[in-house]
Amino acid sequence: MKNGKNKTALVTGGAGFIGSHLIDSLLAEGATVVCLDSLLTGRSKNLRHLEREARFDFIQGDVIDDLPASVKRTAFTHIYNLACAASPPHYQADPEHTMLTNVLGTRNLLRLAEDKDARFLLTSTSEVYGDPEVHPQPEGYRGWVSCTGPRACYDEGKRAAETLTFDYQRLGRADVRVARIFNTYGPRMRPDDGRVVSNVICQALSGENITIYGDGTQTRSFCYVSDLVDGLMRLMDSDVTDEPVNIGNPVELTVSDLVERVLALTGSKAKVVNMPLPVDDPRRRKPNIERAKARLGWEPKVPLQQGLEATAAWFAEEQQETKAAGRLATNDIFVGVAAE
Repeated sequence: MKNGKNKTALVTGGAGFIGSHLIDSLLAEGATVVCLDSLLTGRSKNLRHLEREARFDFIQGDVIDDLPASVKRTAFTHIYNLACAASPPHYQADPEHTMLTNVLGTRNLLRLAEDKDARFLLTSTSEVYGDPEVHPQPEGYRGWVSCTGPRACYDEGKRAAETLTFDYQRLGRADVRVARIFNTYGPRMRPDDGRVVSNVICQALSGENITIYGDGTQTRSFCYVSDLVDGLMRLMDSDVTDEPVNIGNPVELTVSDLVERVLALTGSKAKVVNMPLPVDDPRRRKPNIERAKARLGWEPKVPLQQGLEATAAWFAEEQQETKAAGRLATNDIFVGVAAE
């Protein structure tokens, strides 16, 4: 980022997996950053290392609600909207909230961008393509989305958010960018995230049965989080205001192939168990990133093996911390009872 010291950025959803890495990168470039997060799926521990950072502030709040006064007072130059649960178990837990986060939340932040004359970036999703009939998926593909299925709160919510964002652009009310994020993985994912990388790694490390939904032939394309953040920052600093941009890794592999790689990496002897494929789950997913290459000079750099190694190491440390905390809690309870 150029002139990072002159930037004051709001990152909504910044306590989440991707948001916290974005905040780190913005701070590293010299920006001042405010994080607004409801902590419904974000985790405060993702930001704990920033407690003494003078150029960072955390505000707990929901983008659906009236924005906090401290947010309204700040002269933001850039607004990154990452606020929304992104994994099916989380966004389906409260579908109304998911839809409103994408619609009302995006509207509230667009109004803030208009008021502050700030650049606005919406993190949309590959889910706008639904279960695609075109492969790989270019930005011009309009998608095949079920508007009544269990994933619609997220899929259609993001499509509506894109509509609002480009309407503000067409009306001259805001300076906008839209990123369509494909499957992303890396450290700080939640163990209960529910998506395939976190599920498979956590199950392999714990020795539990590894769950494959469907027959394992469905495909995904996995982008390491540092590459994704680089793409988001390049997009925000670009002049691409008139069209969405896919940000993802075009290396496609089957879920079964991913499982084999994780088993080899971890040395796990866990068994693989097949479960029914969820409703509307995409059969294939692969981004066409020619637009990102041409207009942002961006393409992913981290090989899958390297990214999986870093992610598995992080989850292994997370599991050790959880076990240690459990032992400490048990000892505390025991001592308390004995003292009575």
